[in-house]
Amino acid sequence: MTEATGSEPVRVLVVDDQELFRRGLIMLLGGDSDIEVVGEAADGVTATELAVKTAPDVILLDVRMPRRTGVEACRAIKEVVPSAKIIMLTVSDEEADLYESVKNGASGYLLKDSSIEEVAQAVRVVNEGQSLISPSMAVKLIDEFKQMSKPEREQGPALRLTERELEVLRLVAKGLNNREVAKELFISENTVKNHVRNILEKLQLHSRMEAVMYAMREKLLDLP
Repeated sequence: MTEATGSEPVRVLVVDDQELFRRGLIMLLGGDSDIEVVGEAADGVTATELAVKTAPDVILLDVRMPRRTGVEACRAIKEVVPSAKIIMLTVSDEEADLYESVKNGASGYLLKDSSIEEVAQAVRVVNEGQSLISPSMAVKLIDEFKQMSKPEREQGPALRLTERELEVLRLVAKGLNNREVAKELFISENTVKNHVRNILEKLQLHSRMEAVMYAMREKLLDLP
């Protein structure tokens, strides 16, 4: 369990159709003083409605759910509450679910065999604007990036980025967090945050993970 930091707790909405898992997760997360569970839902439609009512910082969202799938709910929630960060918490290790989740605005993708400490840390990290996926899924995402980088490059939106923004995007796509990017470019962490925000706005993307996918598609990185 963590100690209070003096700042406001991260407000979390938990969405899963398995009641036992959902309630257990809520109980365990409730033991952390810097995390506050503000609601729970068992399906994608209710999740979207609750997201509007509670305006959570972070949403833990299952992929397989009735009435509206997690991916569909992710897309719907990002449209009505764009500030909410979404972590898919699922048993699905399918590449298609991972890819569709990221494409529709998810900032994290964790498998349900993750420890409660890993889930809680993911909530904190994603709330700070970072992205996080289970290590076992990272390789699959990189493979997807490689496939996306094969078509001929289309010149376009990247040209709207400044040289500095392109530098930041390349480093973010290599997995560096804001602090590491700041150190690499000898600029402040706040400046990095501003650059990342501008990059997402210019490219009309929802998350850092989408920015990484964009960088691969535009061949801004060279992966082996």
